[in-house]
Amino acid sequence: MTIDRSYLFVPGDRAERFDKALASGAHAIVIDLEDAVQPAHKDAARDAVRAWLMLSGAPVVLRVNPAGTPWHAHDCALLALPRVRAVMVPKAEDAAQLARLASGLRDSQVLLPLVETVAGHFAAADIARVPKVQRLAFGSIDFMADAGIRGDAEELDAVRTQLVLVSRHAGLQAPVEGVTLATDDADQIAHDVARARRFGLGAKLCIHPRQVAAVNTGFAPTAAEIDWAQRVVAALAAGHGAVTVDGKLVDRPIELQARAILEEAAPS
Repeated sequence: MTIDRSYLFVPGDRAERFDKALASGAHAIVIDLEDAVQPAHKDAARDAVRAWLMLSGAPVVLRVNPAGTPWHAHDCALLALPRVRAVMVPKAEDAAQLARLASGLRDSQVLLPLVETVAGHFAAADIARVPKVQRLAFGSIDFMADAGIRGDAEELDAVRTQLVLVSRHAGLQAPVEGVTLATDDADQIAHDVARARRFGLGAKLCIHPRQVAAVNTGFAPTAAEIDWAQRVVAALAAGHGAVTVDGKLVDRPIELQARAILEEAAPS
């Protein structure tokens, strides 16, 4: 099973960028009808997205406007189009509301709830168990504003850990890290990806095509990790319960980590 590592946002009212986004190398293109589109342009953006989806052969993720807004129901009507493979739900807080949305999806479609409020944080365990939820995504910038937190690094690490553990407990794919606002700072995006991966997140939201390659590379197992994992598995293949690899004890829990790396590195 292929697991997406990069989710590239493209504004729903910038149809000229849709095909460019598809050529970016991002694993998933998220056409955004919410934050990226001003209220006066919502209807025109939706019409443009519908027209493009009718012609495009590429599957996309659609970020709709939240439930309770005047645009939500009209946005969700686009989910019937065959090229919409997933719906990203902003301000996810109500598991029952998400379940109602899930009940109208095709078998092949999935939900990607954005946890970006304090209420969403405390409801994350329930949200994670809604049918058709594939993985959670962290709306870190919105979360900072809602929580009154003035930093997106260690200030939010407790929230990242919660999303990882909730996802693991529910059997979901590893959650998606929030955006990096710097679009031209290669060191910053590499740092943010490495931190997210250490915490157990498995992908990242991108706001510019220049971020995509670093995200795809940063979440993939490195050559050194693959080599170590292969040697761990080989060392334990003789049937011993514990051996030494690189001067460190290796037993069953370490083997599980090694096999997870090899599974992630395997061609899809």
